[in-house]
Amino acid sequence: MKGWSVEESRHVVRDRWISLRADSCTTPAGESVAPYYVLEYPDWVNVVPITGENEVVLVRQYRHGIGRALLELPCGAIDDSDETPVNAAKRELLEETGFASSEFVPTGVLAPNPATHSNFTHCFLATNCEKVADASPESTEDLELQLQPLPEFVDAVLRGELLQALHVGSVLFALARLGYLGSGSQ
Repeated sequence: MKGWSVEESRHVVRDRWISLRADSCTTPAGESVAPYYVLEYPDWVNVVPITGENEVVLVRQYRHGIGRALLELPCGAIDDSDETPVNAAKRELLEETGFASSEFVPTGVLAPNPATHSNFTHCFLATNCEKVADASPESTEDLELQLQPLPEFVDAVLRGELLQALHVGSVLFALARLGYLGSGSQ
């Protein structure tokens, strides 16, 4: 399938939080689509961290877009200083929770919203996580640490208590890797 050709592209907004690009495109059938807005984000990471006691390490934090505090996985953007997605996952887990693990397994990659977003989310399962430090979140983050036994967490996800769709996808990948769903192999 052929993609659209981009005739012109300009940035409408570009700052530390968001980059919004307006493209003037032409479809393979010759139809003009302008402006077509694309949100440019860095790639993200999500971590499903599980302790040796089979508890999932979670955070609750306020999300201004929907004006609510949400239960979430440790997550964040891949920074310029991160050499690889797994390095970003390890950094985010430590910063947000104070937990660490030497056992990180990549479980999948998701496209947050391929119609309008340019980035990907790299998903990881971290096992045998241990508390090694105090959390050190960014100044804009107010995080509350929460541990949930894995079976209770799965029930909470199925009840809709994990609203962040990319986190639900990450949980699905992790549960498959752990053998809860399908073959778990990738």
